[in-house]
Amino acid sequence: MFISMGISELDMQYTWLSPRKKTLLTEAWQGVLLAPPCIDLDRHHVRSTHRKAPKSDNVYLKLLVKLYRFLTRRTDASFNKVILRRLFMSRINRPPVSISRIVGNLNKDDKRTIVIVGTVTDDNRLLTVPKLTVAALRFTATARARIVAAGGEAITLDQLALRAPTGSNTLLLRGPKNSREAVKHFGFGPHKHKKPYVESKGRKFEKARGRRRSRGFKV
Repeated sequence: MFISMGISELDMQYTWLSPRKKTLLTEAWQGVLLAPPCIDLDRHHVRSTHRKAPKSDNVYLKLLVKLYRFLTRRTDASFNKVILRRLFMSRINRPPVSISRIVGNLNKDDKRTIVIVGTVTDDNRLLTVPKLTVAALRFTATARARIVAAGGEAITLDQLALRAPTGSNTLLLRGPKNSREAVKHFGFGPHKHKKPYVESKGRKFEKARGRRRSRGFKV
């Protein structure tokens, strides 16, 4: 503000200031504008934990991120923002989705394109696969073969961007995140019914609960 002003403009705007005070005011503003950014002591060393890019070095994934960053910026569709955020996620947070789960989420005459940011897997318990159009990061060989054999399509997410740049006429699905075996052990404690880490199933180990003090309690 003061840097761009000339001496005559300062004289006209701040007539009630003495020349010395005008000089001090100008120097003070120059110092504020040219000073380095200060340290926020309240939130020092605190950084956002949200991912801004995928951790993976997969070049195909990075190309998809570049594509959906562009679509997010150039369209108002929240669909593209969701896809971009899911592309950043770790593989644990991108669980696979079976064909049977896809079929279970569709109505009889549903013509929407199913979108999955993850892997589509086969389910041999499903005897007949209807005609589907599925867009996903990847397909297992048997899942792709069954979808194509039923007259459907298994397309990639960049092909989806050409067909539906705003996500119109699509159904976004994802798999069960907490169905992994490892999750059954998390949050251990009394009355939680969590799965214990068992080193052995002999009489002195897991079977000994209630029979010796070192294994919980003794009756």
